[in-house]
Amino acid sequence: MQKAAPEKREYGKYRYTPKEMVKYLAQSIAMCALIDYLFYRNLWVMLVMMPVPVFYLKWKKKRLIHERKKQLNYQFKDALNAMSVAIQAGYSVENAVSACVRDLRQLYKPGTDILEEFCYIETQQHVSIPVEELFLDFGKRSGVEDIENFASVFYTAKRTGGDMGNVIQKVSRMLGDRIDVKKEIEATLAAKKSEQLIMSLMPVGIIFYLNLTSPGFLDVLYGNPFGICAMSVCLAIYSGACWMGRKIVDIEV
Repeated sequence: MQKAAPEKREYGKYRYTPKEMVKYLAQSIAMCALIDYLFYRNLWVMLVMMPVPVFYLKWKKKRLIHERKKQLNYQFKDALNAMSVAIQAGYSVENAVSACVRDLRQLYKPGTDILEEFCYIETQQHVSIPVEELFLDFGKRSGVEDIENFASVFYTAKRTGGDMGNVIQKVSRMLGDRIDVKKEIEATLAAKKSEQLIMSLMPVGIIFYLNLTSPGFLDVLYGNPFGICAMSVCLAIYSGACWMGRKIVDIEV
């Protein structure tokens, strides 16, 4: 059976698999049920929150696209290193792409974005599309700043007859340093993100604790206009605090 040719990928879009759709819908419904139980205990509120899963799926899709681009950026570092080694060994830029594909197959499993992307570039070279145009297209589709910058420099150097080996080596080193800094910052923030998550869950834990140890203590806040208003204010403050906490620890480099 002939293997399917790699296809051009769009990194600014994401399509849920059926399994992911069920998973994230279940998460959003569970979140709505938890909010209803903690703050209202009214089935009508669940009906009011019916649009929430739609917004949750949109938000989750943005997070998945962001994570995909971040991983693509890290993977691109390995691809550039492989190309740099191949060029130092005497390969042309076009042949270095094929050597890079062989190396990437040792590092990543089939279907990984960077592997499929370089396989696509390799196949397009066979139909006489210039490699610099392929990298420029890759940079535009990826939406990743480091890849876009490399593609622009690569395109200019290739069209003006620059030293491609030197260009790729320098860009590979600079990109590697930049990614290393990103990973250090992420490692530093990992503990803070865990603390933020724990702090966000503490109010939920307190309400569960009161319901468990003192049944009926919070009944005055449910089923009456005053309780609904008070709990709505608490929910708004809690949601705002969670959003601010997430923004504080979500630092872009």
